Amino acid sequence: MNQRIAQLGSPTARFSVVLSPTPRGARLARRLVTERLDSWGLSDQVAENAAHIVAELAANAVTHGRVAGRDFLLGLHTTGGDRPALRIEVTDTHTGRIPGTSPLAPEPESESGRGLLLVEAFADRWGVKLGPVPRKTVWAELNLAPDQCPSPEHVQSGSGGTGALLQGTEEKKEPHPTPPPFSPFGESHSHG
Repeated sequence: MNQRIAQLGSPTARFSVVLSPTPRGARLARRLVTERLDSWGLSDQVAENAAHIVAELAANAVTHGRVAGRDFLLGLHTTGGDRPALRIEVTDTHTGRIPGTSPLAPEPESESGRGLLLVEAFADRWGVKLGPVPRKTVWAELNLAPDQCPSPEHVQSGSGGTGALLQGTEEKKEPHPTPPPFSPFGESHSHG
């Protein structure tokens, strides 16, 4: 597992981690998000909604986006400004199954097919970004109150975890009104 945390300009924060495409990796994704958002001082409601979204997106990456030998990337990004938000991104390397941004309800007896309906229920916006090949990123955003953005003292360089920490870095950048996905190329579809 690799982690990267960077403060991009007050009060913006970024966290990303590469996880194995296994049920254990999906469970760890949810746990890491809960711990990270708590350390950033975000509200319990935002953290709970984010945990539900990550659970579904990570499970989908493990179930539908798994390619042998290729991990998935979980990313969190907050922005301040006029539209403060928490952006959640899960990137996998299987573009053969692109989720639609208007999920259909599954048959009542179906054992699966409800994940993106839950993402739609918890997120203020969500969508899919394709590329660069062979990647796809499913993202979701939660609106934040202006006072909910993490302050610099909440953004720390690493948590130890079970893997190698990549270098925490600091940069001076203006926050984007809507943060760009981790994979900046390709076609984007959104809902919300």
